[in-house]
Parts: sequence; structure tokens; C-alpha cells
Amino acid sequence: MTRHTAGTSLTAAVILAALLAMPGKLLAHCDGLDGPVVKAAQRALATGDVSLVLVWVQEKDEPEIRAAFQKTLAVRKLNAEARTLSDSYFFETLVRIHRAGEGAPYTGLKPAGRDLGPAIPAADTAIETGSSEALLKLLTSATATGIREQFEAVRRARMAAKEGGVVAGRKYVEAYVSFIHYVEGLYQAAKHPAHGHFEETEGAAGVK
Repeated sequence: MTRHTAGTSLTAAVILAALLAMPGKLLAHCDGLDGPVVKAAQRALATGDVSLVLVWVQEKDEPEIRAAFQKTLAVRKLNAEARTLSDSYFFETLVRIHRAGEGAPYTGLKPAGRDLGPAIPAADTAIETGSSEALLKLLTSATATGIREQFEAVRRARMAAKEGGVVAGRKYVEAYVSFIHYVEGLYQAAKHPAHGHFEETEGAAGVK
């Protein structure tokens, strides 16, 4: 690996860590009907293997999940309607307990097919394929765009402040503070990986 390649990979890795740790920018998709928690629940019910979902909850919550799992297995055998209702009950229980364990509120199961923006699907694809190249390219581009835009805003505000009065000066200070906080946030986030869930907002299609 050349020094240039190593440097590029390190920079991309730092940017990736930073973006994944920025509150409000990412979606917690664990409560979606097409999210990883519900998918694990579907596999568990299909195979009768509760361990597939126990990994999504804390050890102290295992008894409740095991009990809900056994109830669901028993009820879903009755008929198609009972199967649908019992499965939904188990999905709700599992997601609620999972989110509680992460310190996140539960607001109900979300429909499949939500617009999660490009980052989360790209992250899932990277995990499935074992390659982070496409993900790093996406996030590096998005971050570079955000930095350039904010830098240009503060640069213009600084130039205007030199020619204007207090009002222009205040606009520069506002742009300066925003830019510095943004850059420092990226750096700190890269040093301290994210934990738990973030605020949920649909359509987070970009990172700025």
C-alpha cells in the first residue's frame, strides 16, 4: 500500500466514523418492518431459534423475549389471522425492548420502504458484501461537499465583514462559529464512536 493510498483510506475512515456519530444526521432503522431487528425476528420464528433475536437485547431482557417468543410460536399455529397478529406482537415486543436497552424511545413499528437516504442502505450493503469502498466514497463525497459549502459561507461572510459594519460582522461570527463547530464535531466524532440510537427523521438523504 502506498503512502497516498494509506492516507486516503485513513482520511475516509475518519470521515466515516465522524458521520456515523453525528446526532440527527442518521436514521435509527431498527424499528422498521424491513429493518434488521424485525428480519431477525422473522428468521427466528421461521426456524424456532430464539437465539437469533436474543443478540438484539440485553441479557436482563432475555426472559421476557423468550416468553414472548414461546407465546408467539404457540399462537401462530392456530390460523393465518392468529399468525399475523402474533407475529406483529412479537415484532413490537422485540423492537420496544431493543430500543429501551439502547436508551431510545419506542414510537411503534415503521412501515417498510421508508426513505432512509443513501447512507444507511450503503452501510448495510457494505456489511453484507464485506466491502466498504462504495460506502466510503459516498460519505467522503458528502462530507467534502459539506465542508466546502460551510467554508465558502464563512469566507464570504469574512470578506463582507471587512467592508461592512456591525451587522455584517455578526453574520461573519455566526458563520464562523457554525463552521468551527462543524469541523470540531467531525474530529471529536471520529475519536469517539457512536453508541445507541439517534433521533429519527425520515428522508435524511444527505449529510451536511
